[in-house]
Amino acid sequence: MTLRIGIDIGGTFTDLVAVTADGRIATHKTASTPHDYGEGIVDGLRALLSREPGPVADVLHATTVGSNTVLEGKGARTALIATRGFRDILEIRDLRMPVLYDLRWTKPPALVQRRWRLEVTEKLRPDGSVAIPLDLATVGTAVAMLRAEGIQSVAICLLHSYANPAHEQAVAAAIRAELPEIAISLSSEILPEIKEYPRTSTTVINAYVQPVVRAYVSSLDARLRALGISAPLQLMQSNGGLASASFVAEQPAHIIESGPAAGVVGGAALARRLAEPSMITFDMGGTTAKAGLVENGEVLRSEAIEVGGGVMAGSRLLVGAGYMLKLPAIDLAEVGAGGGSICRLDAGGAPKVGPDSAGADPGPVCYGRGGTAPTITDCNLVLGYLDPAGLVGGALKLNLEASRTAIARNLASPLRCSVEEAAHGMLRLASATMMRAIRAVSVERGRDPRHFSLLAFGGNGPLFAAGIATELGIARVIIPPLPGVFSAFGLLVADTEHHASQSLRTRLDRADETGIATLLASLREAGSERLARDGFPPEMRSFRRSAQARYLGQSSEIAVGLPDGEGPVSADSIAELFGQEHERTYGFRAPATEPVELISLSVIARGLPPRPRLPDRIPPASAAVPSNRRVWFPASGWIEIPVLDRASLSHTPRPGPLIVQEYDATCLVPGGMSAELDDFGNIRLLAT
Repeated sequence: MTLRIGIDIGGTFTDLVAVTADGRIATHKTASTPHDYGEGIVDGLRALLSREPGPVADVLHATTVGSNTVLEGKGARTALIATRGFRDILEIRDLRMPVLYDLRWTKPPALVQRRWRLEVTEKLRPDGSVAIPLDLATVGTAVAMLRAEGIQSVAICLLHSYANPAHEQAVAAAIRAELPEIAISLSSEILPEIKEYPRTSTTVINAYVQPVVRAYVSSLDARLRALGISAPLQLMQSNGGLASASFVAEQPAHIIESGPAAGVVGGAALARRLAEPSMITFDMGGTTAKAGLVENGEVLRSEAIEVGGGVMAGSRLLVGAGYMLKLPAIDLAEVGAGGGSICRLDAGGAPKVGPDSAGADPGPVCYGRGGTAPTITDCNLVLGYLDPAGLVGGALKLNLEASRTAIARNLASPLRCSVEEAAHGMLRLASATMMRAIRAVSVERGRDPRHFSLLAFGGNGPLFAAGIATELGIARVIIPPLPGVFSAFGLLVADTEHHASQSLRTRLDRADETGIATLLASLREAGSERLARDGFPPEMRSFRRSAQARYLGQSSEIAVGLPDGEGPVSADSIAELFGQEHERTYGFRAPATEPVELISLSVIARGLPPRPRLPDRIPPASAAVPSNRRVWFPASGWIEIPVLDRASLSHTPRPGPLIVQEYDATCLVPGGMSAELDDFGNIRLLAT
């Protein structure tokens, strides 16, 4: 029986999920290996295939190698070639700051040192016409500098190349002729859109990580072959679609936020299956917690993200601490609150959770691997919410006494409270932090979280879901099957996607509708060609069109979905759709006489699977769990409550307090809520 395998690397665990052609599912969790993530993948594959042998048809992978390369500053020796006078755009940036009143704050260092930012003489006008021809002598000087400095990768970003790529292509040809081993990234291929800093920054990020990602993909592919797996390797993009390894090797900027995307994609597929029109996805792992939004069964995407700026501080407006990446990505808010997040008191004696994490090594104190600082996992353990016999089916033993000692020493004693009170206070603080992420993707986008259901997954999400939902007024909580490995499962229901965009700046009341139609058709054809290379015939392709627009004079635009199909789209209809989306997002729309400016057009080309990838039902798995456990709640103190496995639940609501314990996660059902199993196999938590 052929297998499709999804692999998701987290800060603490590497998760693997295999599904057979007849819908049978096998899972495995193994400790991540930060020194060499491929090592953990191979170990996990060996264990998984020993239990579920068979030929492998697909290997689908979500990885943090791109973002980690930027975060750790371990990218390639990179140069930038820019139009004369524009070499410092990476320093000037866009004047956005994450803090307003901290005079000590400094911008992150540019990914390209100034002496490696080279200039060539040329200039294009915004319409693509040539104002100053390309001076080949300056190109030759730049090439000589690349050779002398041992540059490994180069980003070429010339003024207005989105309108005419000829000069960039000529520079690239000159470099390839002299230095064929250097990796080259062209802004006219990576991001053919206006706005010089986002375009330059995006192209530089692609160049900076390209040799690293290319080596990682090549090494992983070789390891798969050594295991006897000849299936093609596909990777999750930041936008939620899958891409071939060859595409990723050339344009790795598309997988910078690969890791967190898969869970939201799985949530969207589940929302469509359950006919749940709106969902907030809540993914709490070992290092961070992430929130995303699903509307009408589709993920919400952002047109730009920031890389290396740290976890979100609570507002989408606080940007500028990282590097701009203007490529479509699933709109996620992330906070440093995971199972491994360290709990401590700051210099003023106030309690604080994260954003630093114990990670996989040494991990929480209870892991017994040398950790000394208490974490969220230690707090859950001392309160009885986690099984002292161990995680992942008992494979990872936990030391309860070590956790109690660490919490007493570091938290309870300085705060002059009990160990239980200190631990519960830290969990409340973590919950408050995670609620900020949920508000960021809902309230700050004009959505009321009370109108959504909460889909909670990750190794720790089900522990916190009920309390967070109660605080936010969310009435429906869903814990999907395989919650602890749900992001890996999300890879198995994702589609191959290619996103293409092109600038077309014009006022819609003066727009050339023929030009709009021509550009949309061109973008559709480009996506169709990529899908053809990926092996999708015409009948297995779909296309989604969108526009980016703003009111004339605004500094930023918003994305607007356009009608599907190949039919023409009138300028008036784009303006009306923009007005509706603007009102939805910001609470108002301008009068119809206010001009609307079209900025760019986009097309998502999607390869459709031969059959639905989401099974009709995932049967609940049985697990050996204790019948009851003593747990601590602030209102009642220590009490004994029942412990069930998922298979023990039924369609009849079971009132809390109780715990549902599984191989990969634990769900806490507090008093005032009940748990039941639905037809698909989800746990649903409802207020009683």
